[in-house]
Amino acid sequence: MSSDLPASREGRRAAFVGFSAATLVVLGMYVGSRRFKDFDTALVPYAAAVAFAAFALGYRYAVWLGRPPTYRYFRQTVSLLFTPGKILSRWATLVRGAFRTVGSQRFVFRRSPLRWAAHLCLMWGCLLAFAITFPLSFGWIRFETARNSQNVYEAFVFGVRVFRTSLDSPLASLVFNALVGSAGLVIVGVMLSLYRRGRDRGVLALQDGAADLVPLILLFAVSATGLLLTVSTQFMNGYKYDSLSQVHAVTVVLLLLYVPFGKLFHLVQRPTQLGIHVYREAAAAGEQATCVRCGNPFASAMQIADLKRVQAEVGIRYALRAGRHYQDVCPPCRRKNLALLQDGLWRDARRPSAREEA
Repeated sequence: MSSDLPASREGRRAAFVGFSAATLVVLGMYVGSRRFKDFDTALVPYAAAVAFAAFALGYRYAVWLGRPPTYRYFRQTVSLLFTPGKILSRWATLVRGAFRTVGSQRFVFRRSPLRWAAHLCLMWGCLLAFAITFPLSFGWIRFETARNSQNVYEAFVFGVRVFRTSLDSPLASLVFNALVGSAGLVIVGVMLSLYRRGRDRGVLALQDGAADLVPLILLFAVSATGLLLTVSTQFMNGYKYDSLSQVHAVTVVLLLLYVPFGKLFHLVQRPTQLGIHVYREAAAAGEQATCVRCGNPFASAMQIADLKRVQAEVGIRYALRAGRHYQDVCPPCRRKNLALLQDGLWRDARRPSAREEA
């Protein structure tokens, strides 16, 4: 019975975080749209899907962050970021890590240039689309024709006019077709991903339809239907626009509902994982742990101490004699101990047979 209490408490805490995230999204819509004055009722399905996705993301994020290893490293990273006297250097490390992992995707390039190109197109295409559609759906940004001219558009952010532009200006073309560019990037990324998944035998052997192919299908469906809306508007005089807009809305809602439960959840995990750059730098500059068997340094003392705490929290007992711990032994010595143990067991197993032969 007692084992159910922590899980129940964890569930309530995660539900509270999810509810708070959804509440903040709705509150942001209310305040940003000036009490829903600038909110377009046609975008209600998108807004509702975003609010539900916020709840699910907050819930799952809280559960993930509540795990002992994740929580330990998250807490340690936060303390490192706000260490007096090192705040600027630690935050600079975090920014550099964000550029290397999120901006340039170097870690993906080392695995495969093709995978890097696909991932880069998908990431920047999705980020650009989210940066445009979410403020529009929340009523934070709106466009209106000027009162004195039908050929001039005015852009408002939180109810404040930020610029005016003519419909035939390069700026208007760039603003109104930004989603076309993001959709094009996503489609290119999907095609490259499918090409790689269809030719790499290692990927074919391990890929799962629900985890690997469904997100690609949803991303392609959202991008393709969005492009068809542009084609209908600009080249077909609005032919089948209503039907296409409904199909596009369904694909967007499905994608938003899938994000918290599928592979795309790593979009939310990645910012937290950026703290590992700060942790590694602080660990390398700090005291090093030495092996109790050979005396050689093999890891940072901070990392070994955190690892001991995590293992104790999950019930793994690796304590040794004289107050020592198994994590105080370096990996080479562990392998030597394992080899010596196997050799001893092998010798003990051979002794009876030797006596029998005698």
